[in-house]
Order: sequence, then structure tokens, then C-alpha cells
Amino acid sequence: MNAEQFHKHLQAHAESFAKAVATNEGEWIIKGFIDVYRRIYTISVDTKIVSKVLELLLFPMFVEFAKKHRLEIELCPQQNFYPDLTFTHPRSGNKFAVDIKSTYRTSETEVNGMTLGAFTGYFRNRDSNKNTLYPYSQYAAHFVLGVIYSKCNDVADERKQFTLEDLTKIPSVIRDFHFFAQPKFRIAAARPGSGNTKNIGSVTKIEELIRGAGLFAALGEEVYDDYWMFYLTRDMAEALGTKRPYMNLKSYLEYKKRGIDTLQAHAKEIAKLAEDEPDGEEEGS
Repeated sequence: MNAEQFHKHLQAHAESFAKAVATNEGEWIIKGFIDVYRRIYTISVDTKIVSKVLELLLFPMFVEFAKKHRLEIELCPQQNFYPDLTFTHPRSGNKFAVDIKSTYRTSETEVNGMTLGAFTGYFRNRDSNKNTLYPYSQYAAHFVLGVIYSKCNDVADERKQFTLEDLTKIPSVIRDFHFFAQPKFRIAAARPGSGNTKNIGSVTKIEELIRGAGLFAALGEEVYDDYWMFYLTRDMAEALGTKRPYMNLKSYLEYKKRGIDTLQAHAKEIAKLAEDEPDGEEEGS
């Protein structure tokens, strides 16, 4: 199984997820948490809580997906490890990384956005096992299983307790789910996920997320990798005592063009100097 085939299977399976997590009216089937005394506490609309509960709901469906397509599935061993799920195709040996990401609608056409994982650490040191189940380079492809939902205006008082008899009266905090699967680079933006963090941001137009038509979709994964492997936030640049080489695709193009123009202008000198360079690494390295 190659990356294209895996993507096709994952997208087809994702289409059934909405029915599994929502009622016929489109409301989330999760109403709250229950204790041993059968008291129900409503869920906060906090995005971190919603995302974690969604993950727990989806894991059994991913197990079913793996069985159907004869894939081995592994969960991330610790919190904040990459990826959420690793699928391995035994016959080909190909590994596929899947991260579950969710976001809420801010309008009919846009969402708040997702964070697509770090652009430092394992992303740059791709043979490292630090904070990742397998080194980044060992994955044949990296995917996002995306969840788009709407927040409900009518939510229960979080300070109030409910009983099982009240279950039908408890309003859901989210509704109207849409699931999609895309290669990570195809939905990435050219800015961090939020503020000055070291996480890759996503595009925010719903159509671009669903179709995988983000900024890097036309440019390709090589440009996406190069852009984010050398991207510096303001804090990162200050720590290094240097200026940020680029902050967006326009300044990235200008930065790369300056380098190419300089190299081309000195092509003959570089070729001549290269003849005198020793092979291999520097002495003492």
C-alpha cells in the first residue's frame, strides 16, 4: 500500500465518522462525564477538552479501519508524542502517520484553524526518536484526520449537576461535524499555529481544508519541508542573535532568490575552490 492508496482508504472511512459521533439531528452524542453516583457533569466547550474526548471516541473506529485494510496500528506511547496513530502495512513495510486535529467554525466558510505539529525537534532532526514513536523519516507519508464542528450557543450551566433521567435535557456543546483526511503539507499555512509558538499553522478556509488546497498544495512537499525546517520565530531569531530570514512565502522566495543569485554570480570561483577542498568532514570533527 502506498501513500495515495492509504489516503483514499482513510478519506472513505472518515466519511462514516460523523454518524458515529452525532445524533440524527447532528448533535454530539457526548453529554458529559458521569461519576459512580450516576451524576452527570456537563462538558466544557474548551477546545482542548473537546479534542481529547473526540480522540477517545475515534480510536475504536481507527482499530476497525486497520482491521479492514490489514494494517497494524500503534498509538503514541506518551502525551505530546508524534503521531497520534501509526499505521503500518506489513507487506510493503510502509508506515503512515495520522494526527487527529479539530477546529470550530467561525463563519460559514472559515474555521479558527489547527496546529499541525512542531516545526522543530523531530521535524528537523528526522532520524531522531525524541518525542516521536518512529523517526519522522521512517514514515512514508504524514496525514491529518481533521474534524470541523460548530459550537452550540445553548449550553448547560457547568456548575450544575444532572442525573441520568435528565440526559435528554442536557444540550450538546458542539454539533454539525465534518471529517476529512489530507496530507499534512496540503493544508499547512506559512505561519505558526498561534502567536509565537513552534507549531505549524493550518489554512482557515473550510473548502481549502477539505480539498487539501492550502498554500503548499501546488508548491509540493519539498518546498513545505524546506520552508518549515528553516523557519524562525521572533524569539528563535533573537536567541540566535540574528534576523529572521523570512516570515511568509513572499519573503521566503526573496530569501531563496538572493541565495541562488549570489551562488550563480560566483559559480566559477566556487567550482575552482571546490577542487581544492578535502573530501569528507573537517579534521577533529
